[in-house]
Formats: sequence, C-alpha cells, structure tokens
Amino acid sequence: MVRFSLIAFVTALAAGPALAESPVVPATTSVCLDVNGSLLPVVCHVQGSRLDRRDTICQCPEGARTDASVCAPGERPPVENLALSRARKVAGKDGTLVGDSFEGRRMCVDLSQR
Repeated sequence: MVRFSLIAFVTALAAGPALAESPVVPATTSVCLDVNGSLLPVVCHVQGSRLDRRDTICQCPEGARTDASVCAPGERPPVENLALSRARKVAGKDGTLVGDSFEGRRMCVDLSQR
C-alpha cells in the first residue's frame, strides 16, 4: 500500500511541469466593435502567471467592449465582409457575441490571428 502511494506521488510530481506548460485557452475573450459592427483593436493585459493565461483586463480605446467566443481548434470565424459587420452590429447590442452565428458559423475569434 505504501509503495503504491509513493509511485503515485512520484508520477504526479513528474507530470506537474508538463501540465503547467500546457497553454490554457479561454472560452471567451473581448473584442471592440465600431458603431458599424466592424472590429477594432482591443488592448488586453495578461497575468504574469504561467499557469493562468486568461485575459485579465481588456480595454477598448475606441468602440464598445464586447464578449465573444474563442474559436475551437480547427474552427474558422466567418469571412470578414460588410454583411458580417452588419450582423455583428445587431448581435452585439446586448454586449456579447457568445452564441451568435452568421451564415452557419459561430461569430468566434481566432486567437492565433491576434
């Protein structure tokens, strides 16, 4: 019994650094919407922790700060065009784009493009 506990403890210690280095992808992030629904640059400050890489404070120098879903791996956001900007303008009036879609695609944000 003691031998099993010691093996489990050593295994957990060995796996700790590998788990700490794996990136944590948030479910939502912030975007800035212009009055016409187009995206503007957002300024986010990230914590200095290696364990928690979520956005902590996001500000919009221009436009309205709006929450949006983060695209899943392999998922692509809708193609940027005038129709998407108009749809985003209407969908973002409640302060969030989470759960909204356009032409069958979620209005998500690809964090690799930021």
